Amino acid sequence: MDIKEKLTTLPLTPGVYIMKDRFGNIIYIGKARKLKNRVSQYFLNKNHPDKVKSMVSQVADFDYILTNSELDALVLESNLIKKHQPFYNILLKDGKAYPYIKINVKEDFPKLEIVRKVKKDGAKYFGPYFFGTNAYEIVNAVNYAYPIRTCDKKIKANNKMSKGCLNYSLGLCSAPCMCKVTKEDYASLLPKVYEFLNGKDSAVYEIISKKMEQAVSIENFELAIKLRDLRFMLLKLREKTIAALPNTANIDVFGFAKSDNFVVFSVLIIRQGKMMGAKNYSFDNVLIDDEQMLISFMTQYYAQNIMLPEKIFLPFEVDLEDALFKSLSNQLGKKLEVLIPNKALNKKLIDQANANANEYLTKNCEFEMKKKSKKLDVLLGIQQKLGLKNLPLRIEGYDISNISGTSSVCSMVVFINGAKASKHYRKFKIKEVVGPNDFESLKESIIRRLEKINSDDISFSSVPDVILIDGGKGQINTCRDIIKSYNQNIDVISLAKKQEEIFVEESPLSIKLSKDDDELKLLQKVRDEAHRFAITFHRKLRKKKQVKSILDEIEGLGKVKRENLISKFKSVKRMKKASAEELMQVSGITPKLASDIMKKLEEIE
Repeated sequence: MDIKEKLTTLPLTPGVYIMKDRFGNIIYIGKARKLKNRVSQYFLNKNHPDKVKSMVSQVADFDYILTNSELDALVLESNLIKKHQPFYNILLKDGKAYPYIKINVKEDFPKLEIVRKVKKDGAKYFGPYFFGTNAYEIVNAVNYAYPIRTCDKKIKANNKMSKGCLNYSLGLCSAPCMCKVTKEDYASLLPKVYEFLNGKDSAVYEIISKKMEQAVSIENFELAIKLRDLRFMLLKLREKTIAALPNTANIDVFGFAKSDNFVVFSVLIIRQGKMMGAKNYSFDNVLIDDEQMLISFMTQYYAQNIMLPEKIFLPFEVDLEDALFKSLSNQLGKKLEVLIPNKALNKKLIDQANANANEYLTKNCEFEMKKKSKKLDVLLGIQQKLGLKNLPLRIEGYDISNISGTSSVCSMVVFINGAKASKHYRKFKIKEVVGPNDFESLKESIIRRLEKINSDDISFSSVPDVILIDGGKGQINTCRDIIKSYNQNIDVISLAKKQEEIFVEESPLSIKLSKDDDELKLLQKVRDEAHRFAITFHRKLRKKKQVKSILDEIEGLGKVKRENLISKFKSVKRMKKASAEELMQVSGITPKLASDIMKKLEEIE
């Protein structure tokens, strides 16, 4: 059935559509309230931008998955994009995780904790803190004003410890661990802390100012300087306040800019009426329209940022009935306000966000364009110079490591668009091959990898364009036969170390590239990374076996004690460095056993 026929069979129901090229690779994933209308737009509308036309020209087939609602389609689309990372989708990488302050209100004596992940665990979170606002300084300010603990001790009412910590002696903790404060009195401090973290800093500012004056009066200048710096930090924090906004205002303001090649989204983050900062994100300009790009970006952005504001300002009109906004309202627990501002102040915020986006587009994206263009040229060069069927957007490198056939392992490293994708790396312990047989070990690893092509594992779900192995024609033939048996269209090449000869499937002769060629340098990088990864894994396994073996020889050291030792120290290096007292902290290790272990471990190099 060709595409036009298939379009007539599409239902007018919610779902996700999956565009594929002629090799079966997924190149675009989208959601739709009405599948028939959305998918038909791509093929029947003749007025698409050139980039969309280019994408549509590569579509050889499409699949679709029906869902019960558009909300379900939104979740499925997000998961599938993350899994397959299609070339034409906006892909939001995991960015830097900014700090939050967490207070677990379920504890008897909650502590102040700095975390970089917000969870749905019932705790209170404040933040994020970035761009000149230091979360540790905020916690210090709280401690000098209200003696809330910051330690990791598990404390319950009436569980008394004999000795207080340094913070208690400095007056920065009320010492619930010593029963110096009741649960009720401690709880009475928390509303004041919440008030400060929600932006009302007058009380804390006054307390710190008075303590600073007292420190000066008793000539404790070291403390006075610390308090002076905290007071200065609070003043700087006040400068971030947007005068016309209430100090309870939590708003995300989205800015937008684009060129022929790039789209930039800028997000201004306003918390408790203060401008906390801005984040900029750039992408290839590939989607059907600005609205679709914005919705796609926001879907992934809020999947990473669980702390939702009460309001969102957008740079242009979008469909407010989209499932994204229903989903965000459900997460917030009330209707999220989504505005396209026209009032003076709100419009000013949008203008500022758009200006940030344009500034980033002008100064950063040109540089990114040159980098991407160079990488694409190198990938095209590899395809042309080696006569490959596929453009090597995803290269997987494999290498076998063993000593006399023991502890055999195979590494799998992944390069996507010419760059390392270390989250996709995987290691295989060779299970079925006996002895030093690299051919059979490679065969076992490739089979195990191809068996998982449709799995949910991010490392295996995508089909590689090229498999690179260390060796010659024999290794290529081994891989080629397996790939054919799995009906996959994957190029296989090998790179021999001695002469840096490249072998491909279709030619019995090797190909030699100049040592200065960027194409050869990239292939060498993949091969060397696979070798490094395999060697590291092999050494780790060998050391683990070595320590198990040598511990087996110690009289009186049974299986449970051996496992306890390995569990505590993790490596031979750490175990060798341990003192007798540290070894004796492991259950069942007596002074004599500790001495015997130390003597035995000295035999290991």
